[in-house]
Amino acid sequence: QVQLVESGGGLVQAGGSLRLSCAASGRTFSDYHMGWFRQAPGKEREFVAAITWTTRRTDYAGSVKGRFTISRDNTKNTMSLQMNTLKPEDTAVYYCAASRGPYGLTQQEYDVWGQGTQVTVSA
Repeated sequence: QVQLVESGGGLVQAGGSLRLSCAASGRTFSDYHMGWFRQAPGKEREFVAAITWTTRRTDYAGSVKGRFTISRDNTKNTMSLQMNTLKPEDTAVYYCAASRGPYGLTQQEYDVWGQGTQVTVSA
């Protein structure tokens, strides 16, 4: 199966931007639908964004729509999440995930996970 490694997290002031990356190795990256999830302290992990293997469809959580953009490059085995106009409530550990099954927006559809990268947004 594919292995995933996230990078790009850090500390940023509210209103700032960060770009997260997810590098994949192992099996064919383009076989997988991909997604980003996040988990804030004391909260359940939640869906952020997803993209099909063809890149023809993307979906976003309502809380990030219009501020975050998911993209992927199947030739480079990478996926990105451009995060603009960050808010303190975006503070969380961000995980990239891969699914060989049906495309979906819940954790249950994803069977491979990265280790996560911390994003902290200060007020």
